[in-house]
Amino acid sequence: MPGPSGSARGEASQTLDRGIRVLEALADAGDSAGLTITELATRLGVGRPVVYRLVTTLEDHHLVSRAVDGRVRLALGISRLASAVTPVVRSDARPVLRELADAVGATAHLTIAEGDEALALVVVEPSWTDVHVAYRSGARHRLDQGAAGRAILAGRGGERGVVGTDGELQAGAHGLALSLSTSSDRAPGGIEASVGVVSLESLDVRIVGPRLEQAARALRAVLR
Repeated sequence: MPGPSGSARGEASQTLDRGIRVLEALADAGDSAGLTITELATRLGVGRPVVYRLVTTLEDHHLVSRAVDGRVRLALGISRLASAVTPVVRSDARPVLRELADAVGATAHLTIAEGDEALALVVVEPSWTDVHVAYRSGARHRLDQGAAGRAILAGRGGERGVVGTDGELQAGAHGLALSLSTSSDRAPGGIEASVGVVSLESLDVRIVGPRLEQAARALRAVLR
């Protein structure tokens, strides 16, 4: 039996692309009340009937939901998919952070933005130091406190330089962090994230900065 024509494959690919763009648009809307069909159509540059069909299919897979007012939001199915991906991200990110932590002699971390909070997704302590900052995966703090959160905010504002803080989250601790994205380049994966190190000793940005840049390049590939 002959396979699908090139035209059919192209239409399927276009539909998949549009479905992904719907999910990305809803993710970009963050914690808002969702988006209307009209708003989604405008963002995708397609007609409302096309968006209705896409949303209906995504609803069938529990990836989006529609409220009584018709506004579309991400659904719990997205969380299930994300929870399956997170262990893979942690596994792939850990060697990058291990190299960074041991090179600098400081606790290294990959931090992501969740709403108004910074979440330490992966944390690796240096293997050879006698004393270092104890920092656990899953720790949360406000985005405007600590180098990791401030770096994410700097990236959101279009800056990608190293951000440093002293004693904001822990007395005597010094942090340096670098955003993995900017407002004009929100990738990888639409995730807002930063890579950083925290130490009980002062950190020289001239030495640590290039190490953060190297780790950031590797982590962008992990998050794609």
